[in-house]
Formats: sequence, C-alpha cells, structure tokens
Amino acid sequence: MSLQGKHIVIGVSGSIAAYKIASLIRLLRKENASVQVIMTEEACSFITPLTLSTLSNNPVFVDYYNKTTGEWNNHVHIAESADLILIAPATANTIAKCAQGLCDNLLLATYLSAKGVVYFAPAMDLDMWKHPAVQHNIDLLKQFGNQVIPPGKGELASGLVGEGRLAEPEEILHFIKNNLGQSKPLKGKKALVSAGPTHEAIDPVRFIGNHSSGKMGFAIAEKLNALGADVTLVSGPTSLATPIGVNRIDITSAKQLLDVCIDEFPNSDITVMSAAVADYTPEEVATQKIKKKEDHFSIALKKTTDILATLGQLKKDDQLLVGFALETNNEIENAKDKLKRKNLDFIVLNSMQDKGAGFAHDTNKVTVIDQTGEIIHFDLKSKDAVATDLCDIIASQIQSK
Repeated sequence: MSLQGKHIVIGVSGSIAAYKIASLIRLLRKENASVQVIMTEEACSFITPLTLSTLSNNPVFVDYYNKTTGEWNNHVHIAESADLILIAPATANTIAKCAQGLCDNLLLATYLSAKGVVYFAPAMDLDMWKHPAVQHNIDLLKQFGNQVIPPGKGELASGLVGEGRLAEPEEILHFIKNNLGQSKPLKGKKALVSAGPTHEAIDPVRFIGNHSSGKMGFAIAEKLNALGADVTLVSGPTSLATPIGVNRIDITSAKQLLDVCIDEFPNSDITVMSAAVADYTPEEVATQKIKKKEDHFSIALKKTTDILATLGQLKKDDQLLVGFALETNNEIENAKDKLKRKNLDFIVLNSMQDKGAGFAHDTNKVTVIDQTGEIIHFDLKSKDAVATDLCDIIASQIQSK
C-alpha cells in the first residue's frame, strides 16, 4: 500500500539503535509521507532532535511544554492527527510502560491517546528480549491490537549475537506497507508452514538431500502473514531471509522436522507442508568422515516417518491441512491418491514435466485438487503469485470450517 499523503508519528525511545531512525525517516519521506517525531529524554543522548527535525522537516517534540515558544505540545492532537504511530526503537522500559498504561512522558501520553493501531519495533539485548517479563508485555501489546515488528538477529551492542536488533529501516517500511489497508481474513488464526529440503547425514561432512530452495514455502508463509495469520515457518537448510513478521524454526533432518511439527500442529489452524522431505535416511551415521577406499560403496537406508500422513491422522475437523506432490508421471492420479491417503483438505501438484516449475526456479506451475475432486489448473507464474492464489484458497476454505 502507498504511504503517499500519510501522516506518520514516530516515537523514539532511549536505545543505541535510535541512529537507524534517520534512515527510516528518509525512506518515509521518499514515499511522500509526512513525519512527526517524538523523543524521550533518553533518546536525545543517542541522536539529536536537530538531526531528526532536519530530516523530517518538522519540529521534534520531547516535552509537554516547549519552553522556547511557550507552546503546549498537545498529545491528544498529535495522536489524532496520525494515520499511524510507530514506536521505534521500542526499549524494554517503554514497552513495559505502554503495556501497563504508565504515563510519565510525552511519548507515552501520545500512545495512550491513540485510537488506531500502533506499531512497535523492539530493540534490546538478547537476554532482555528473551526475558519472560518482556515477552509477557509484548503479548499484552498484541492483545491490545498493536502490531509488533519482530526484531532481527545479529551482533548486539553488548557483544552478544542473537535476537534483539532493531529491524532494519527497509524491513520496518516493508512491514508497515504490507500491513496497512489490507483485509485480514486470517486474523486470529495460527499457521504452520514447512519449507526447503532436509539433509540426512551420512557422516560429519556428507548428507542425502535434494534441490529444494524453499522459495515456495517462504512465499506462502509471507502471504499467510499478510492475511493476518500468526505464522510459524519450519525451514530446512536454505539461504533465504525470514519473511518479516514470521516466526522461523530451523531444522536439518526429517526427524527434526517431525518433532517440531508434532509440537506445533495441535495449536495450528492451518498447516501447509511444502518442505521436500527425504523419504529415506541412513540406518547408521558414521562418526568420522568416510574415507575413499573401495571401488564400490553401499549405504543401507531406512524409511523416514511420513510426516504429512502422521499429521493427517492427528487432524481435527476444524484444522486445514495442505500437502504438496511433485510427480513425474500419472500426476493427477498420484496426487489424488496422496490426498486421500493422507487426509488432506487439498493438495498442490507440481509436475516435473512443466518447464519453469519445481525446484530452484522463481516460477511455478501448479494444479490444486481438493477433497471434492475439483481440479484447478493455474498457469506458470512467479512463486509469489502462486502463493497468493494458494493463500486465497486457504482463506476461503478455513472460513467454511
């Protein structure tokens, strides 16, 4: 959605990450949005009001009362004039005060006067972010209807490496544009999406795998989140970036994927299993690298647990379960058989015969088959467009359950 003409209020609290707000304001101005900045006194220690005033082309508010002009900075007017309010960086202290309704500065008073959705972009150290008290306050903010922009992972000011970094300005902009003005038919729903390949270890340096890139599953996770779902993405080894707003769990093997899915599935309204899971895994894994000695070498394999069939057996009537089938022959018949055997609501068929579809491509061509036997053929499209088509079907079917 375009931000042109939108009036955005940014609340900056006291974090070293406040320097990123300068770049964010530039991005918002390029979108032709107007920006009003409110800062806490602590924030002024990390970046000057003059810097943000220059970039936003508006005075920066810090106190209720402007001693220079003698004017009162009316927090109610500030809140009512905003098309959206973004608190970034949102420190643990500011998050706690907002969650508890405390009001000891202009930023908090503006937040408590807001009538629309407020966006929070947390920034703090790893241990602080993981603390149960902080997570409880985050949950409260979400319950109040606010949007939380997930923090990034990386090197933190403390020297630790992990979750807690303020999302990058481009990510914050993307999150807001993706969220504003869209219908949210899946709001309140929990979704589980698997993506990418699995790697089955042979020895410490070798594995059995496949060519799945994870692009299809990642696109689906992003679209489900855009429709309002709370999405958990379980990903095999891939270099893809986590979609903004999506919770990601990384796995390597089919067994690890099974364990995560068993834990997450009971609380999921929607489950989309797009991961390319290995059908077989070595019976034994060598503890050291296997040396090349013999002219011929054999590895004994055993079947992996059929994760999709396992979930199908556990599925309740109000849950939606979607599977994928990659076929090379008798595509429709094989997909229908898989749909029935695994108790799926619908199945997404890829044919290796279709040029530009399947692994590693940015495009895909799918056929959807549901429990009634209805078959829907889609043309070759980008995987983002395919994800949109599939998520529209998911939204329609979940509402009928």
